[in-house]
Amino acid sequence: MNEQTSLPRLAIGSLGGTVSMQASTLGCGVRPTLGCDAQLAQVPQLRELADLEVATLGLLPSASMGFAALLDVLAWARAEVERGAQAVILTQGTDSLEETAYFLHLLWPFDAPLVMTGAMRAANQPGNDGPANLLAAAQVALAQDSRGRGVLVVMNDQVHCAARVRKTASLAMAAFRSGCGPLGDVVEGVVVYRQAPARRKVLPLPHCTEHRVALLEVCLDADTALLQAVATLGYEGLVIAGFGAGHVSGGWSEVLGQLVPALPVIVATRTGSGPTASASYGFAGAEIDLQAKGVQMAGQLCPRKCRILLWLLIGTGRQQQLHSWLPC
Repeated sequence: MNEQTSLPRLAIGSLGGTVSMQASTLGCGVRPTLGCDAQLAQVPQLRELADLEVATLGLLPSASMGFAALLDVLAWARAEVERGAQAVILTQGTDSLEETAYFLHLLWPFDAPLVMTGAMRAANQPGNDGPANLLAAAQVALAQDSRGRGVLVVMNDQVHCAARVRKTASLAMAAFRSGCGPLGDVVEGVVVYRQAPARRKVLPLPHCTEHRVALLEVCLDADTALLQAVATLGYEGLVIAGFGAGHVSGGWSEVLGQLVPALPVIVATRTGSGPTASASYGFAGAEIDLQAKGVQMAGQLCPRKCRILLWLLIGTGRQQQLHSWLPC
């Protein structure tokens, strides 16, 4: 007599977003309405893969999420793993998915995967991608080779690293990309990774959450009024989305040099691909000039993720370690 094999335990939490949205009346636009149970009802195969623990953690468009709410989500996900979940899946809106994934990635202490997914088409639209993305997310979450990779983003049958993934299209189905390519793919239900797990560093939970980090983007002929106001408005950190390889105007460079003694400043690139330079350009406002003034160059990290990293470092009292956390 064969013993029945027990299924792995998988925790799934829904935060809202397009994957949960539908329209109540024609022409009114879609809004978050479907809880986690309703989303899972569209993917009956999930209950054949795992013993599911399901929770509706919120019904928000992801543009309205915040750091405090994410810390609550993190507490729920950690508790699920501590109770025996093999992995955790979160569904949310795609607008801020690249940011929330990186926030959680920096704080996720387990080898157990935390997999995030969403949808580009609402639940009541023809060809909606939410069910397929959720199924692929479960297949990734349950794969043995997903362990030790931190937070993963699964969209359109691709697996992305939270630190590198970006939303690069507003409405297209294939909206998510990583500059160095995805970590892997889901092929006929099987997860195929292109590289072994990288060594990770994890931050402790922040003990301070009231501080603020500003993010400003350079543009042609921009004045310095907002830049000069950053310190007086009580911000404790500043990220600049710079031109090209991480450049600003001469006027901005002068103001940044005045700000650096009072707060940490990071300059990233606004281009969407590639790193900041470190030793190529020597004009006022270029990377050599900025580094001489104490500005940190972001390397491969995009401006939005720089802001998250700096917020968490300040919140844990580790802002002096900023350079060691920025990728080359």
